[in-house]
Amino acid sequence: MDPNELKSSLGSGLLSFPVTPFGTDGAFNRDVYEKHVGWLSGYPAATLFAAGGTGEFFSLKPSEIPAIVEAAKAASGSIPIVAGCGYGTEMAVDIARSAEKAGADGILLIPHYLIDAPQEGLFAHVRRVCQSIGIGVMVYNRDNSILQADTLARLCDECPNLIGFKDGSGDIGLVRQVTAKMGDRLMYLGGMPTAELFAEAYLGAGFTTYSSAVFNFVPGLAIEFYDALRGGDRARCETILNDFFYPFMEIRNRQKGYAVSAIKAGVRIQGFDAGPVRSPLTDLTKEEMGMMENLIAPYKK
Repeated sequence: MDPNELKSSLGSGLLSFPVTPFGTDGAFNRDVYEKHVGWLSGYPAATLFAAGGTGEFFSLKPSEIPAIVEAAKAASGSIPIVAGCGYGTEMAVDIARSAEKAGADGILLIPHYLIDAPQEGLFAHVRRVCQSIGIGVMVYNRDNSILQADTLARLCDECPNLIGFKDGSGDIGLVRQVTAKMGDRLMYLGGMPTAELFAEAYLGAGFTTYSSAVFNFVPGLAIEFYDALRGGDRARCETILNDFFYPFMEIRNRQKGYAVSAIKAGVRIQGFDAGPVRSPLTDLTKEEMGMMENLIAPYKK
């Protein structure tokens, strides 16, 4: 897919990151993955992200990513697939190229590993990855990888295939500076954990869409909330927040890493044998699984 085509697709609706299922041997379970992605593809998601953050990118071997991308492409129909990509520059280039070869329509450049870096180093990192492939690239402002507006502008000047800016920092001041400076040069994606909790604020800052982790297991509700948000139905948004998202947040906040673990638990409750999370994450306790089952009960497929 041409980068500009992907850019248009990203802005046309809700986005999501399918979980990566593992079998009893700990390996990627392609059969379950394709069934799950096929189910999600029956709902109007604009783009799906394979091997992204909710897909445990940080726990995958780089060699596992192409197979996950290929499976997502096989099961998603006409929905574009963006692959996770990250770590240091040389590894990121290798992952980006392998994802492109596997059929990815674009990549999401997840923050590099471990250390902080100056703006000039981040500029060189992103530029190198962009220039190593022909597909579209989205950068993810989060944690130790925060691109300032001027750095992002320089990257856009040198990298025509840089099409998207995803924010997981929560720094609305910086976010608004970026959208004001870059205008429609980029597509803007909300990327806070459980993004629905922040969606109204990001909409006001110029973002048109966001990635919904809960789409993994309550896709109909995720779409309903997105439509209410975009339609200005604040009362419906508040009802869904109070009935579902705030109770989900309470479960998610019980342990570090549950932003992923609770999503995978929800997928299992919906009947897809997604297996456990990989260490260093941990799965929900029996008590917490009961809490998730009660929360999801009205939305069981």
